[in-house]
Amino acid sequence: MKDRKAIKAAYKLKKSTMGVFQILNKVNGKRLIEESADIPAKWNRHQTELRFGSHRNTIFQKDWNEHGKENFEFSILSELKIKEGETINVGQELKTLKEMVLEELGDFLEY
Repeated sequence: MKDRKAIKAAYKLKKSTMGVFQILNKVNGKRLIEESADIPAKWNRHQTELRFGSHRNTIFQKDWNEHGKENFEFSILSELKIKEGETINVGQELKTLKEMVLEELGDFLEY
């Protein structure tokens, strides 16, 4: 079993998945599209808020309550990869990536 220091060090070295993701309502086609420097953490936050009925997007929460978790699909639309040693403004790159994804998707129903 690893000690606390080793677990902490391994966590710091872990690379998170960065990019643009969507949560698609399979019933009405509405999408919640966001960018994040840590997609799994953001997805977890959304799920927790929805489960407790406290999501900040009340229309999204209402649909989740009405249609159920099984009618929503989470997917990563585009991933941001950073090369070793590359220095970039992650926040700005994610915003640009989201704009590109939205342009590529065209018109759609959004939350």
